[in-house]
Amino acid sequence: MCGIVGFIDKSENKKKTIKDMADLIKHRGPDSDGFFVDDDAALGFRRLSIIDLEGGDQPIYNEKKDKLVFMNGEIYNYQELKNELIKKGHKFSTKADTEVLIHGYEEYGVDILSMLRGMFAFVIYDTKTKELFGARDFYGIKPLYYYVTDYEFMYGSEIKSFLGHPNFEKELNRDMLEDYLTFQYSVGEDTFFKNVYKLRPGHYFKYKNGKLIIEEYYSLRFDQDNSKSEEEWKEIIRNLLEDTVKAHKVSDVEVGSFLSSGVDSSFIATASKVDKTFTVGWDNKNYSEIDYAKDLSKMIGVKNISKKISKKEYFDNFSNIQYMMDEPLADPSAIALYFVANIASNNVKVALSGEGADEIFGGYNIYHEPYSVSWYYKIPYKIRRFLGALVYPLRHHRGFNFIYRRSHNLEDRYVGNAFMFEPSESKKILNYRLKPTTYKDLTRMYYKKARKYDDVTKMQYIDFNFWLIGDILLKADKMSMANSLEVRVPFLDRVLIDTARKIPTKYKIKDGKTKYLFREVAHDVLPEKWSNKKKLGFPVPIREWLKEDDTYNLVKETFLNAGEFFKPKKIIKLLDEHKKGKRDNSRKIWTIYSFLVWYDEYFMKR
Repeated sequence: MCGIVGFIDKSENKKKTIKDMADLIKHRGPDSDGFFVDDDAALGFRRLSIIDLEGGDQPIYNEKKDKLVFMNGEIYNYQELKNELIKKGHKFSTKADTEVLIHGYEEYGVDILSMLRGMFAFVIYDTKTKELFGARDFYGIKPLYYYVTDYEFMYGSEIKSFLGHPNFEKELNRDMLEDYLTFQYSVGEDTFFKNVYKLRPGHYFKYKNGKLIIEEYYSLRFDQDNSKSEEEWKEIIRNLLEDTVKAHKVSDVEVGSFLSSGVDSSFIATASKVDKTFTVGWDNKNYSEIDYAKDLSKMIGVKNISKKISKKEYFDNFSNIQYMMDEPLADPSAIALYFVANIASNNVKVALSGEGADEIFGGYNIYHEPYSVSWYYKIPYKIRRFLGALVYPLRHHRGFNFIYRRSHNLEDRYVGNAFMFEPSESKKILNYRLKPTTYKDLTRMYYKKARKYDDVTKMQYIDFNFWLIGDILLKADKMSMANSLEVRVPFLDRVLIDTARKIPTKYKIKDGKTKYLFREVAHDVLPEKWSNKKKLGFPVPIREWLKEDDTYNLVKETFLNAGEFFKPKKIIKLLDEHKKGKRDNSRKIWTIYSFLVWYDEYFMKR
């Protein structure tokens, strides 16, 4: 795992600039660096050595030395691709997986992308034509950002690398704040920095002579295959999971595994047969998964290394974590992930993790809703709309929230696993005029593509294209790389997903269980205590902490000085209501606070 940076321009001092940019993301690759500079371009690299420790330094060239590649990621089927390319006459100079990209691009062009199995963000530079080609993996496991103006083009694994270039103009993209308040993360291609964009998953770019072209090469579809029985599906998924876990363990360094109390990480830890697992928790046992993790680790005969995070540690590290994230993220579990990556990095260079299982196998509790409350949807839509309008003032209370939520169609109310502020609520707390678009303008295109899916599959599709990319994978990459740790996600394997996307909904939600088929497969290797455990997420005691005086005062002081963006009295009211127990505003408070801390890091301190 590594970090890549680069730019195209005619500026002087390219060598110094590219090194400055690369040094800002040294945490992604502390083992070594590598650079290429000519009159038109400067490309850089920071390496975390995982495969071909001695010979895998980048850039890696083709035989004629007129093309070169820098990659962040892992290609799991590189041996098969390498063998095919050798048969076609290509000569390899390293044992690194990265080298298949340069020869593969020479042989197949952009079609090489569809042949890859792995997680990646890479760039290839042609020294003769001066064309830059870059691509991001199918599901967005590895990030790739770019900055583009009329006279400048930069790319990087992290936005902060752009701060090292003298021509980078750091400007806040204020338009992102409203959507962030709804989703709790940065949504879509745009970022919180003007002229900085995310390359979307399954896309590639070409940049030449000041012209940028971006094309899609992959998009996920859910095509249900009802021709197979439940037992046939179980056997298929069992074999695919065995294969993907094996593929993700290939490494020249030791591999460990994150472990919580959930079925996803428990399955990975058990099936992978690693020697070490890593867990974090809290002093409050209601929020801690350490005991579960230790019990399972003991049962499967591996060493569990755990840590209890104190509230002081949590808040002492919060500002730096927001800096490492590049953009504000209000998921409280991101900080816990930072700490579990930290203890893992002191023991191994690579850790397996369970991201993606819920999105592909149907694991979130809300996916059961179309079944558990199907009786309510039998009420005519007009009556449900009337009841929803009637209880609107009480919509934040249990029971009334049930009525309000179900007075809207799925397309109008579901944006993923997080829905913090409705536009009407954002309007009340923001001190500037809102833009005319809303979250529906972001999700509409995806719902259009998913219009033939059932409601469960629609939610999966939305989560896959929003929540997974913007929250789950973002924090997995940034928090692990902040600790110079490579995290691999076996459930987000192209080979597995190409088949798992066809599992019928009746095998994903069944007998009152979400992720039914996967749980049945997991039950073959896990005791029922783990295979049937209800989805919890990554619990963090923010709700309780915000009621305690020290945390309350810390957040209140930040809110008092938030007048550039918010109406202080309005957001302090949310804080006071929560402290007094009138309403659980913890997630909304945390969304606002996270943005303000992030803004302070990037626009006040630096």
